[in-house]
Amino acid sequence: MERMLVISDIHGELEKWESLLEQVNYDPSKDQLILLGDYVDRGPASKGVLDKVMELHDKGAIVLMGNHDHMMIKSFEQDQVFIERWFRNGAYKTMASYGHPAAEQENGAPQTLELTPELEQHLSFLKGLQCYHETEEYIFVHGGVHPTTPIHETDPYTLMWIREEFHKGYKGEKTVVFGHTPTEGLHGKNDVYFGENNIIGIDGGAVFGGQLNCLELPSKKVYSVK
Repeated sequence: MERMLVISDIHGELEKWESLLEQVNYDPSKDQLILLGDYVDRGPASKGVLDKVMELHDKGAIVLMGNHDHMMIKSFEQDQVFIERWFRNGAYKTMASYGHPAAEQENGAPQTLELTPELEQHLSFLKGLQCYHETEEYIFVHGGVHPTTPIHETDPYTLMWIREEFHKGYKGEKTVVFGHTPTEGLHGKNDVYFGENNIIGIDGGAVFGGQLNCLELPSKKVYSVK
């Protein structure tokens, strides 16, 4: 592969993502696409994003799980704690993209969620995703890594949800490329964040009016769509 192309936190923004892939001239036969999770919630087209994620996975993309994808999985296991958390964090837009009746609920979260064949297919795919991908030089992960725990011993929940403890405490030799935390909170702008402690944050907050970033490796060239 000539390039690694890393994208995170698409959050239902299908048009921006397709525009970004076009801008980088993505070619599955030459490029290794790595997606760091959070395909659903808040944006208008979560279902369409997952359809495309599955299509690109079949063509060789490495697809990791994000915390929003995990919330969706747990919610359809009828875990009430996760249902309530998910519906506080953008589930309405996701359900609307499937034409699901839960999207019509005006206040609060439903007690249970009906599973449709389409959702069952997408959830089965999401459940099979890994939480990190490691190479000789890089660790790719949604949230981050625990500063003192070997990654293969770390709870997957931590890999998807960790923030400041990782941002400030990581001192490893491998460069960690992550999403999850919008880069505006790391350095005051939506551009890719290159931390001094060998971490690279790429979540440009696209669904919050920021931008969707793609990091090209090993060149560290950045592409973005607003």
